[in-house]
Amino acid sequence: MDSQALTALAGPELAPAPPPARLGWWTRLGAVGFGVLLLYPLAGLFARVGGWTWSGSARDASLASIRVSLELTGWAMLLVVLLGTPMALYIRRAGRRERLVWQAALVTSILLPPLALGILLSLALRPDGWVGSLLLQLGFVSSNSAGAFILTQVYVSMGYYVLGALLAFEALPAGLEAQAALLGAAPWQVFRRVTLPLARLGLAGALSLAWVRAIGEFGAVVITAYYPAGMPVQLWIHLQSLGMRAVMPLLVAFLCAALPIPVLIHLWGRRHA
Repeated sequence: MDSQALTALAGPELAPAPPPARLGWWTRLGAVGFGVLLLYPLAGLFARVGGWTWSGSARDASLASIRVSLELTGWAMLLVVLLGTPMALYIRRAGRRERLVWQAALVTSILLPPLALGILLSLALRPDGWVGSLLLQLGFVSSNSAGAFILTQVYVSMGYYVLGALLAFEALPAGLEAQAALLGAAPWQVFRRVTLPLARLGLAGALSLAWVRAIGEFGAVVITAYYPAGMPVQLWIHLQSLGMRAVMPLLVAFLCAALPIPVLIHLWGRRHA
């Protein structure tokens, strides 16, 4: 199929946005007050807790937890994208009733309390069960392992990504993919040249949400993968054993890891949308 034709389908001109409404000073003041209240918890970073502890075993444990969280969460997000994107496409093309069933399943996975999810997951994959024993024979250790850490993060974040990706796909202009197929494009060409460019911004937002959800998970991970300790679990260990002075440096690193990456993903999606 002609690439120019596909590009034309994927890049329709959008109507100019209407001019912004004039806002009174009281409206802006209320919005600023809302923003201050929303971000006020960050003021805790400037609380007086004494000199921060960043030496010896506290530093080594913190650095190890940073490496664990960044590396294993990255692998978890790769699995989420590879598995979740085709699933979102399938749900989008399914019938109305089947789509409702899948959406209910995704919402259920999101609404499961993290601690309950961790307990249920550890019970479902216990070594003496048939699934757990099979995984063990294949070399997968279902608790206190890197694999258990990744699997738990996939479970806690998959619903967020798939629902976000589904919304992105459903927002596509109707008929563009069908037109591309009529012009002779193969299904993978339609996805790469039409679907993906138009849905890229929504997919970036879905991935950002999944990243934050996964890297910040504590309740489920503390049950299934206490070791290797990621940043949330290590923060808890520091809080219990060393106090706030050891918590603060790792907390800053945690925020720097959790917040900038989804922001960059979102900006990248907007730039290439």
